[in-house]
Amino acid sequence: MELDLFIPFAILIVLVVYFIYSRSRFEKEIVELYEEKFDKWKENTELTVAKEKKVCKELVGLVYKEEYNITIELLNDSVSTSLQRGKFSIKDK
Repeated sequence: MELDLFIPFAILIVLVVYFIYSRSRFEKEIVELYEEKFDKWKENTELTVAKEKKVCKELVGLVYKEEYNITIELLNDSVSTSLQRGKFSIKDK
């Protein structure tokens, strides 16, 4: 009579241990998978951030023409040395 209850109880304990083991293994695999994906994502974002950095245009002065004279009015004094050295380009539109 005791053997009749022992077999189902043993099967139940074996199933519980198996489910706990398989659940922990599944969680470890998922964590490893997402860590790999996160590392790949970090590498890709570093590459795209480096590519997206562009030099933006900044308004630093205005150019006026008065009869035959051209006057440059600077809004930012940091470019005055570049203008004095002649480091600028002219674009025609």
